[in-house]
Amino acid sequence: MTEPKNQRLAHVFALLTVGLWSTVASAFKLSLRYLQPAELLFYASIVSCGVLLAVILWQGKGGELRRLQRQDWLASIGFGALNPFLYYLVLFRAYELLPAQQAQPINHTWAITLTLLSIPLLRQKIDRRQFLAIGISYIGVLIISTHGEVLSLHFDSPAGVGLALFSTVIWSLYWVFSTRDRREPVIGLFLNFCCSLPLTGGYLVLVHGLRPVEPAGLLGAAYIGVFEMGIAYVFWLKAMKLSTDTARIANLIFICPFLSLIFIHFLVGEQILPATFIGLLFIVAGLVLQGRSGGRDRDGEQP
Repeated sequence: MTEPKNQRLAHVFALLTVGLWSTVASAFKLSLRYLQPAELLFYASIVSCGVLLAVILWQGKGGELRRLQRQDWLASIGFGALNPFLYYLVLFRAYELLPAQQAQPINHTWAITLTLLSIPLLRQKIDRRQFLAIGISYIGVLIISTHGEVLSLHFDSPAGVGLALFSTVIWSLYWVFSTRDRREPVIGLFLNFCCSLPLTGGYLVLVHGLRPVEPAGLLGAAYIGVFEMGIAYVFWLKAMKLSTDTARIANLIFICPFLSLIFIHFLVGEQILPATFIGLLFIVAGLVLQGRSGGRDRDGEQP
């Protein structure tokens, strides 16, 4: 049976998104050779605002910006403080302290963190299968963080591991709060980045001060602003909107961390350790098990 045209387009947009997301861990690490985390966030955010505004105007939604109300701006300030300001500051600092092959898979466990936070925040109950999934994923984190020497519990950078895990908490909180967000998604993201700029700029001036930066650093920030913080998000929304089977699209995300390791090896120059690959298998296995268990629970709740 021939696949519907919209579904084929959805797969194209989803694969483009996965391809772009797979490069950003390398872009983070390379850019942080030239920039402080706050500098990288500030310059990338400026570019992201321009890209998202261009998308909004291209989609013919510029009029919605003029109809924004006071509560929209207040929401944008709150969301912007959480993401991108706090989330990327913590994430970039984790990448600064850790090899990319460690920071990227650990950050990928945000879905597991979301499951844990949904218990107190959303009053959701999780079953034993989901607890097993959580345990499997965090065993993977332990394997990666200790280079496979799990029993030694020796971490090259405990602070880096802690920050990478904390970034998953921030992102999960952002996701939970976003479920109540009624703003159009691209406009909401644009407003978040705009409202976070004064926070990021103020933090940068107070903590580091403004300084001339090398063109390579600005180029990296521009890449991150265009793709990680802009086009990839728009492509993913497009894929989900076109798809008649969102589960098939969502499963493509599991390609991302493995593809990232290839870019990290060839672009950043890191020698990928066997422990990284084994730990990543544990993390993805836990995410798959958690997703299937959650899906069964939702199916069971339907009348």
